[in-house]
Amino acid sequence: MAQPAAREPGRSRIRFTKPEKSWILYDWANSVYATNMMAAIFPIYYASVAGDAGDKWWGIGVSAASLLIAVMAPVLGAIGDFRGMKKRMLTAFLIIGVAFTALTAFVGSWQWMLIGYVLSHIGYSGANVFYDSFLTDVTEGERMDKVSAWGYAMGYLGGSTIPFVISIVFLLATGFSVTAVKFSILITCVWWAVFSIPLLKNVHQEHYVDTPPRQLVSSAMRNLAGTMKAILHNRGVLVFLLAYFFYIDGVNTVISLATNYGATLGLGSTGMILALLVTQIVAVPCSILFGRLAKRLGSVNIIIGAIAVYFVICSVGFFMGQNVEPYQLDYTRMVDDASTGYAEQFTGADRKTMEQILADLREDGKDALAADDRQAAFYAEEADGSLSGVLGGILGRLQDEENTRYVFSGTIAREKALSLVGQLREPLAAFAADSGKQADYQDALAFSSLLFWLMAVLVGTVQGGIQALSRSMYGKLIPDKDRSGEFFGFFDIFGKFSSIMGPALVGVVSSVVANGMLGAQGLTAQTATAEQIDAINAQSSHYGILSIIIIIIVGAVLYFGFLPKAEHA
Repeated sequence: MAQPAAREPGRSRIRFTKPEKSWILYDWANSVYATNMMAAIFPIYYASVAGDAGDKWWGIGVSAASLLIAVMAPVLGAIGDFRGMKKRMLTAFLIIGVAFTALTAFVGSWQWMLIGYVLSHIGYSGANVFYDSFLTDVTEGERMDKVSAWGYAMGYLGGSTIPFVISIVFLLATGFSVTAVKFSILITCVWWAVFSIPLLKNVHQEHYVDTPPRQLVSSAMRNLAGTMKAILHNRGVLVFLLAYFFYIDGVNTVISLATNYGATLGLGSTGMILALLVTQIVAVPCSILFGRLAKRLGSVNIIIGAIAVYFVICSVGFFMGQNVEPYQLDYTRMVDDASTGYAEQFTGADRKTMEQILADLREDGKDALAADDRQAAFYAEEADGSLSGVLGGILGRLQDEENTRYVFSGTIAREKALSLVGQLREPLAAFAADSGKQADYQDALAFSSLLFWLMAVLVGTVQGGIQALSRSMYGKLIPDKDRSGEFFGFFDIFGKFSSIMGPALVGVVSSVVANGMLGAQGLTAQTATAEQIDAINAQSSHYGILSIIIIIIVGAVLYFGFLPKAEHA
């Protein structure tokens, strides 16, 4: 049964109604969780507390939470479609999200922090399923683009910028102290909870399915099966979901790979956070602009334009990596030549530990290449006798028998490793003294850094707009608004599972290119040394980002080539 949303008397349709404003404000409320907890602050803090063991469980926990919500989203949506259930379900997940986010601020062990984060992630994602489905309750078809776009814009402006900036200022002022981190977590909870009140008060479920409470579960499962059939038989909805699956996968993969590229360029935590902030700020006006352009030019054309921008973004990412690669490969080849035969002097677990030491030296040394004083960046002895720099840090950990990163079977093996690694000081010093190479690398790095910031701006111009218009266009395509929860549940599934294919394709393409490079040198993965494989992987890695274009092309063809026909079929 559907009840039409009431229009406020005398209100211009250009302005927002109270339900529309309240719905938009929830994006303002919950986006701080995505920034402070998922992207920038909490992951860095957790990694500093948990170490290597915690990092492994972090990936497992986050993946499990995302998988659970993705699988359960249609079922939750089906339950939410019953009269009065949508807001109850949103409220329940909201409470779970806020409460367990707060828990992470009051516990000290990484295990409890992980439990709190995983449950808060479930609350955040679960609430979003019902929030998205409320779009069909608060507004009408011709206004969905505008309302959805303003939701994303206010999310970037309010939830992702204001409390984020407050948190960053406090963190920088206190040297990223534990107190500042806990403050950022608590401000996330307060912001999320307080600005959710208007939605809970003013937004009502106008479209719903009537059913007796005792038949809730059985009816939900029947309705869910009916919705699956409806999607399969509705060509417009089906083609849209397939197109969305591919192009949003490209969007999500670009976002996830951006941090890896930033790390390659040596931006560090502060640089990453500033890049994220730039993206958020740019996304505010651009999201609103997308909503206005959609009214004039049509959602289909605007989304196609956004997809074209992602072509440019992928190309920028490719050239950004390719530009600094020769200089980084020069460094890794030097390390490989200087350490030839090191790992072969050990057996079993000791050999793996030596290989880990050399891998750390190759990878961490890339950050030292652009340092003003490369000699000190690689190795330095402090006044108190401690060692610093990339090689100095490794030697310091080797000297510490309680260090858990480099574990050897006995003192003899550890002393042997310490002697061998110490012999690398001379070739590293010679490499660092080459001022010509340093100047060339700094020039290449400066240009790649410029491309990185350009990419951050470009992502900001289209990220919010393509997500907002995708949400509103899907809302307009839903044939039965009484069951919008179920339909948006499937929308959520396609969005969640799309994030799996992109990184996998990037890995596969990088691997294929690497195997081709090995073959060109007459080598295979079995005959090549570990050093040769590492060098080839470094060369081939940035080709993976070009594979994202394949995914985006598939989505674009489905979207532009088949969706208009399907809508009118």
